Amino acid sequence: MSWATGVMVYFVIWWTVLFCILPLGVRRVENPGRGQEHGAPEKPDLVRKAIITTIVAAVLWVGFYVLHEADVFSFRRLEGS
Repeated sequence: MSWATGVMVYFVIWWTVLFCILPLGVRRVENPGRGQEHGAPEKPDLVRKAIITTIVAAVLWVGFYVLHEADVFSFRRLEGS
């Protein structure tokens, strides 16, 4: 796997994990003010969620890399069948 492929795979994993992490720990505003959305989170904690996403995505990427290098799944083998 080239470094560019590794970065692209990490990017896809990161975004997927981000969308899984975003709804965790969200509390809605009880009495929203004028012009405030009723479903908007009270305290989104985006920096904390981005850090958690980065760590989880790195662990998943390492797992993907190990499986890829061990040739557990290969599209090249399917090509020759």
